Amino acid sequence: MSTKLFVGSLPWSVDDQKLMETFKTHGNVVSAKVITDRTTGRSRGFGFVEMESADDAQKATRALNDSELSGRNIVVNEAKSRD
Repeated sequence: MSTKLFVGSLPWSVDDQKLMETFKTHGNVVSAKVITDRTTGRSRGFGFVEMESADDAQKATRALNDSELSGRNIVVNEAKSRD
């Protein structure tokens, strides 16, 4: 079963492809999406990465949380449901 991760504090220059490339070195990535503003189309500074397994998600979280990506330290943790 896949696990969705929240990725915060993203640099404005990071796009979906860069996000996927960053995470795929730590496991199988199902999807990677940087959230953009509807009006301007610019990044809102966060995104979501869906990892194929909970084990891959844990490995990626341990490796990437508080790590540097394009000049900024990113935040990585398991995404919470919108209930």
